Amino acid sequence: MKDTPAVAAVVNGADERRDHRPGYEVVAERILEFVAEARLAPGDRMPTEKDLAQRLDTSRAVVREAVKVLSALGRVRAHKGRGLFVADDDAMLMASRWGGFFRPVDLDHVLMLFEFRRVQETVAARLAATRATPAELRALEVAMRQCRHGYVHGEIDVFNQADDDFHAAVAAASHNTFLGSAVRDARRLQRQSSAIGIHDTFGEGAAAAVEEHEAIYRAIRDGRPEEAAESTAVHLDRTLEDYRREIQRRLFG
Repeated sequence: MKDTPAVAAVVNGADERRDHRPGYEVVAERILEFVAEARLAPGDRMPTEKDLAQRLDTSRAVVREAVKVLSALGRVRAHKGRGLFVADDDAMLMASRWGGFFRPVDLDHVLMLFEFRRVQETVAARLAATRATPAELRALEVAMRQCRHGYVHGEIDVFNQADDDFHAAVAAASHNTFLGSAVRDARRLQRQSSAIGIHDTFGEGAAAAVEEHEAIYRAIRDGRPEEAAESTAVHLDRTLEDYRREIQRRLFG
């Protein structure tokens, strides 16, 4: 799959990309640096958004957006009425395991994540086509139909939840615990894009995703492992193109 010149510029031109990085992403990194320098441990209370804005010489609005990203990353937790805390749950462990700060608008990171997902999920679909139980096939069908319902009725939250449920159901039907765990972690990383609004509306590929889910489901249901794997690869490749277009739009306007 060849990159367009614009994509290649983003992938290869690190300096150019840094110049276009959103302010909240830079501030998010600076907040993580503060946590490290202050030797804050998991569960420790952090400064308020107002205090962080003063420390980092930026606006509260930018800090608020940075906190949203860090919350999605599993690095901080915002408790209403109590303040901000360094995260101490499974999401924090996952973030550490996958190398720390994943940047949802960094195309290099997105490309690597989709390469990783493609390997995991094509194998999972292939195995599911030979191992899925009737109950697991039913879970796949329900998720597929809910995804279609969400799209047809314009319910983005229903669509996104059903999308997550569908991919989790494929992984579960592979009957491989390690694959299931890896797929869940990769999906958590991808969901971080919702913190910057990439998934708050239906993208150009939403209709295609609905049909691609059905193709994957039918191949698994009918016991066709190679077709299940190929349909999954088509789905992930098309989804990556959606991400590329959206990230380019956000970087270059």
